[in-house]
Amino acid sequence: MIVNRRIGSEQPDEYDELEQHLSQKLNVPLNWPEDSGLTVSHVAEIAAAATCDTAYSQAANGHLIDLFAALPLPGTPEGQGFWKRIGDTGGDAALNIDPANMGGPFFDRIHGGNERGIAYRVLSFLEELTPSQRTAVAEVIGSVLDNGTIGVSGRYGGELWLRDAEMTAWRVALASRREFETAQDRERFFEAWRRA
Repeated sequence: MIVNRRIGSEQPDEYDELEQHLSQKLNVPLNWPEDSGLTVSHVAEIAAAATCDTAYSQAANGHLIDLFAALPLPGTPEGQGFWKRIGDTGGDAALNIDPANMGGPFFDRIHGGNERGIAYRVLSFLEELTPSQRTAVAEVIGSVLDNGTIGVSGRYGGELWLRDAEMTAWRVALASRREFETAQDRERFFEAWRRA
C-alpha cells in the first residue's frame, strides 16, 4: 500500500488510500464513531504522520548500517587489520567507531528502534578528526572499497564514504530533534516566517 497523504491539506469528501484501507480493514465508516472526537479518519492522519517520521529515521539508519556493512567485518582477519589501521590513522577520534566500543549492541539498538546511537558516534568521530587524519582515514576506507563491486577506488571512494556517513548521521540527528518539538513550536516557526 502506498501512502500518499499531505497533512494539513484536507480535501472534503476525498478519502486517501490510508483512510480507505483503515475503513475496509476495520469495517467501519470513516466518521465512526460519529459522536467521538477521534474518528477513523483522524487515526489515519496520526498514523500517516507517525509513519513518515519513523520511516525517515529507519531509512537513514538503514543506510548507516549499509555503509558499515561495506567495510570489513570485525573479528575477521581482514577486519582486524582494517580496524587497527582506522585506529592508527584516526587516533582518539576512531574510538567513537571502534568495534570494541560500539559493537553489536549499538547496531542491535538501531534494529530495535534507537535511531540516534550510531549517528552521534559517527558525527563525533568525524568532528574530532584533523584534516590530515580525515585524509588518512579516507585512504584506509578507500583501500577496502576498491574491490571492483562499487566502481570507485582509492582515497576518493573513502572520501565519498565519509561524506555519505556524515550527511546520513546528520539527517538522523536533525530528525531526532522533532521528538521535542510541539505543535505550538511548529506553528511559531510558520508564523515567524509568515511575518518575516
